[in-house]
Amino acid sequence: MGDSNPTPRISVHQALGGGLVADVLLWRKWCGGVVMLASATTFWYLFERAGYNFLSFVANVLLLLVVILFFWAKSASLLNRPLPPLPNLEISEKTVGKVADELQVWINFVLSIVHDIAVGRNLKLFLKVAVCLWLVSFIGVILSLSVPVAYDKYQHHIDEKLSVTHRIIQTHYRKIDETVLRKFPLPSNKEKKMQ
Repeated sequence: MGDSNPTPRISVHQALGGGLVADVLLWRKWCGGVVMLASATTFWYLFERAGYNFLSFVANVLLLLVVILFFWAKSASLLNRPLPPLPNLEISEKTVGKVADELQVWINFVLSIVHDIAVGRNLKLFLKVAVCLWLVSFIGVILSLSVPVAYDKYQHHIDEKLSVTHRIIQTHYRKIDETVLRKFPLPSNKEKKMQ
């Protein structure tokens, strides 16, 4: 249970960079927090008048794109059709330039994950992304302004509860995996390549 060398915990303030941005997000600089809340509320109001808030719109567009590409790739494998015509999803160095070398590596990593989600035919990963995007579109901006403050204040209790919850979920997943999921035969990658 207890490790002799527990891993040191970093504070939320340090995880957010420890500077002005962390102070504003954690409401330690009230003026900045009020300006951020007012700006977020203004943007929310502007998009709400059009029927969407910005976060919901982006999340729903991404969700729709992921669903279309996933089902296209899934049906393509079942019907022996070509996969969706997606590019390699890489950004060339000419476009990015010297200033954005680190950004290029990060963007290509994210795009490879998107490619895996869209055409990788991994149902678990697809469902995780779909649920996360739906939650982001449903919950909105205000929650993102309050969660860092609550976590900073109750970090030890939250980590404790999440650890217990994670163990319970893992136990249930193992039971489901042993009783249901392992009964479905999965073709190996070698069999897919030979077809």
